[in-house]
Amino acid sequence: MDANLKLCKDDIGEAVDPSLYRSLVGSLMYLTATRPDILFVVSMLSRFMTNPKRSHWEAGKRVLRYILGTINFGIYYKKVSESVLFGFCDSDWGGNVDDHKSTSGYVFSMGSGVFSWTSKKQYVVALSTTEAEYISLAAAGCQALWLRWMLKELKCTQKCETVLFCDNGSAIALSKNPVFHGRSKHIRIKYHFIRDLVKDGEVIVKYCKTQDQVADIFTKALKFDLFVKFGGKLGVAQV
Repeated sequence: MDANLKLCKDDIGEAVDPSLYRSLVGSLMYLTATRPDILFVVSMLSRFMTNPKRSHWEAGKRVLRYILGTINFGIYYKKVSESVLFGFCDSDWGGNVDDHKSTSGYVFSMGSGVFSWTSKKQYVVALSTTEAEYISLAAAGCQALWLRWMLKELKCTQKCETVLFCDNGSAIALSKNPVFHGRSKHIRIKYHFIRDLVKDGEVIVKYCKTQDQVADIFTKALKFDLFVKFGGKLGVAQV
């Protein structure tokens, strides 16, 4: 997807066959089970199911051309010496043109290819980048807790906290201590669940540079070099 392309519901372009468009998006959704690199654009295209326009259709065809050129790609898993769960979480800010809601994304790995990922529009309008990133942290924390429970059932109990990497210092500080009260008092209670996870030693939130934030690929359309870089870090390679 072109990094400068902004898709919206009120596009004045030519309408296309909704059934054909839904078939295209549904097929692409199936592919996201093994191709996390296309998840963001497929999630974006799925927002226009009711009244798709020519611009949405062309964006979908571009994804098909990308898939055709990388038809032999998949997630490459390799043997690792120690299975330690860690994740990356990120968010854009008000990236949706129609309602100005942000998009959260997170991804988890155990040292090899990734095995759990998501890209999802947030339910509320974030008033700051801190709030948007904090909401993303809460979602990633819930997933981390569930993955820890699942790994315990599989006799792969995690001996230490699960590290979540975030590139927003204010959101990290908010997850550890209720600072910035004036900027955070309006945030819904459920998103403060991440504080309990940090307090209970289930997760620990650490800072990473934006250029190393792998989950960025799930929150916005990236330029080609960054897209290739983060796709490689997801484990997407020719197999």
